[in-house]
Amino acid sequence: MQSTAMFWVGITTLLLVTVTIMVAMDFPFNWVFYLTVLGQILIVYMVYKVLTDNYTTDKTFKDFYEDYPIGERLH
Repeated sequence: MQSTAMFWVGITTLLLVTVTIMVAMDFPFNWVFYLTVLGQILIVYMVYKVLTDNYTTDKTFKDFYEDYPIGERLH
């Protein structure tokens, strides 16, 4: 199974939110430190996966926002 870029975004976000909770709960420094280092490595890998993801779309800048395309506005 091939992992998508959004999978890595979710894993990285979950890890860094966990680190934030651990800091607030006063966990031992070494746990927080090692998870922070792991989080930084995951951020670099996540950015790599997002930038190299094979994603295509038919949207253009003329569509503006996907939920409210400029072409469909009533003047």
